[in-house]
Amino acid sequence: MPVLSLRSIRLAAPERGDDLRVRVSAPIQGAALPVIVFSHGFGSSMDAYGPLVDYWAAEGFVVVQPTHLDSRRLALAQDDLRRRDFWRHRVADLTNVIDHLATICASVPGLAGRVDLECIAVAGHSFGAWAASMLLGARTKLDGVDRSDKRVSAGLLLAAGGLGGDSLTEMAIAQTPYLDTDFAGLDRPTLVVSGDDDYSPLTTRGPDWFRDPYLYSPGASALLTLYGSKHMLGGISGYGAAETDFEEPRHVALVQQSTTIFLRSILKPDPLGWQNFCESLNLEKGSLGEVESKNVNR
Repeated sequence: MPVLSLRSIRLAAPERGDDLRVRVSAPIQGAALPVIVFSHGFGSSMDAYGPLVDYWAAEGFVVVQPTHLDSRRLALAQDDLRRRDFWRHRVADLTNVIDHLATICASVPGLAGRVDLECIAVAGHSFGAWAASMLLGARTKLDGVDRSDKRVSAGLLLAAGGLGGDSLTEMAIAQTPYLDTDFAGLDRPTLVVSGDDDYSPLTTRGPDWFRDPYLYSPGASALLTLYGSKHMLGGISGYGAAETDFEEPRHVALVQQSTTIFLRSILKPDPLGWQNFCESLNLEKGSLGEVESKNVNR
């Protein structure tokens, strides 16, 4: 379906010292459209992740992308005190977007009245996945504060980091102590996506670290593992190969399809669609990945 994108919508955010800039992508037709609030990876912006955003919008979702303070586009000075609170501002940005969804949608020509404002998912990649997990019920042990948002019905965590404690390197403990994460409160239906060749300097472990949000949360019901994939999951951050550590368009396509079908199964209940997808992938000869599932009490 043809898609309309509008960028640089501004939301007042005096506590962050700069307006929150937002991009919206939506199909030009359709009603009762569900919403995906997407958090980009560290240093990126609202204009990245086109392969995912364009696909989701064409499949009937309204995708809202804030630009967080750590974006290279904003170029905060190294001595800017806001840098130490990037993680707090990220979560606040996502909440701010949800608070003002009606206003945001009304800013897009022809979109007002076509959005289901009660049907919201949060998604993110890398640092963005960590931020999204906070709205789904995860907590950082740094302060233990509950930042979950009951207006969120489902989640997508793409290359999200795992447990803290002994799983973090000395560098991570010193520079990103908020990554000491507890997933026990993550209770919303969530799909976790990881690559089995994703080695991070933040963890003392290997790629299995990225499985933790699935293994240690009561809400995450599915884990998609991409064979041979690294942190950028084949190139989800952009259409240019320069933005990825390993270009594999087939992995990108699998992330596109799996995330769309999973969200439809939760937001617009179509459980058979997700079940059929999982069975087909796991039985496919020479498959690019596999899905693990667990029973979750809703």
